[in-house]
Amino acid sequence: MKKLAFALAASGALALGVPSTPAAAAIETYEAKMTAASAAAIARADMIEGFGPKRLKPGNYLWRDVPKSAGAERVVVSLSDQLAFLYRGETLVAVTTISTGTNRNPTPTGIFNVLEKKQMHRSRKYDNAPMPFMQRIDRFGIALHAGHNPGHPASHGCIRLPAKFAAKLFTVTGVGTPVLIGA
Repeated sequence: MKKLAFALAASGALALGVPSTPAAAAIETYEAKMTAASAAAIARADMIEGFGPKRLKPGNYLWRDVPKSAGAERVVVSLSDQLAFLYRGETLVAVTTISTGTNRNPTPTGIFNVLEKKQMHRSRKYDNAPMPFMQRIDRFGIALHAGHNPGHPASHGCIRLPAKFAAKLFTVTGVGTPVLIGA
């Protein structure tokens, strides 16, 4: 579990904004993208260590109790695996299937922070589409939120989460929570 802390420190991610202030802009430099990709690779290994060699079906997630004293929350997203991971400090708390952006509307990669949270939000861009448990991570409208989870990329760039997972995640993150999105 110390692998992620080492990867973040070695890559200079702490200087890149992990953790960062709530108002910080997204960091989409080459270094930030490589840091996020490394975090995603480590998260996959942590999933096996923490939950065993499970394969999740679309819409499923795993969650275990980890005390708040373990550390600050951080979300890691793996676009290639279509999985998101929640950490407290260096301990993996949860993993879930996701649906991210398509090639036409890709999900950005790099290091972000939760900028805004709304229990119920509606898209201003896409036909007033519902975005329950919305956690916006950039100024263009990309967010983590509950939504259809078909098992492959299908969004306009957002990170769709299973509804029950999105509700739980919403209760444990705050404005400023780091979100690392790796390819």
